[in-house]
Amino acid sequence: MDLSTLENKINLQFKNKEFLQAALTHRSYLNENRSYRLPHNERLEFLGDAVLELVATEYLYRNFPNPEGELTNFRSALVNYRILAEIAREIGIENFILLSHGEAKDTGRARQVILANALEALIGAIYLDQGMDAASEFILKFVLVKLPAIINDQAYLDPKSKLQEFVQERLAITPIYKVISESGPDHAKNFVVGVYVTDRLIGEGGGPSKQDAEVEAAKNALEKQDF
Repeated sequence: MDLSTLENKINLQFKNKEFLQAALTHRSYLNENRSYRLPHNERLEFLGDAVLELVATEYLYRNFPNPEGELTNFRSALVNYRILAEIAREIGIENFILLSHGEAKDTGRARQVILANALEALIGAIYLDQGMDAASEFILKFVLVKLPAIINDQAYLDPKSKLQEFVQERLAITPIYKVISESGPDHAKNFVVGVYVTDRLIGEGGGPSKQDAEVEAAKNALEKQDF
């Protein structure tokens, strides 16, 4: 597999290409390719997650005087799997990651998680191949660059918490979430949830779990602001 395009995109040439290739190998690929000699990326993901959290935490500590609770919210929003998946797509990881045929067909939340994990594995691979400075530079260039928009859009606030705050401030009541419908087999359920003020539907959203659907419903209500 020629990974030079990805290396050029991130402006980094690996000394040991196997670190990079392993970072892009999902566990499912090994199930269909028994002779593949490299490991899957979960150990690199474990390492990269720790490196990312440390670099992000130090950056926030040095650059923001905010209380610890707010810094924690900033960091959580920054390393959210949706943000990491978006970054992974931007740098082209999706074009190189090795997946089973079944996983390759998935385009929903599961794919986002796979991409986010691969990005963390890539950070782990960079750390092993070239050290902390190179890993920090990558994180600064591709991940921490997302921070201003997260803070400006208040994306660090959980949508459900933000909606509850708005509704209570305006109407002095608490929004209620109800499942409108659910479909699909047990292993691939899809829920549609509505969020209500008294008996009035103010937003709805779908997802593979009730919790995900509730978050999407809260986002929808915040966008419409019909309450």
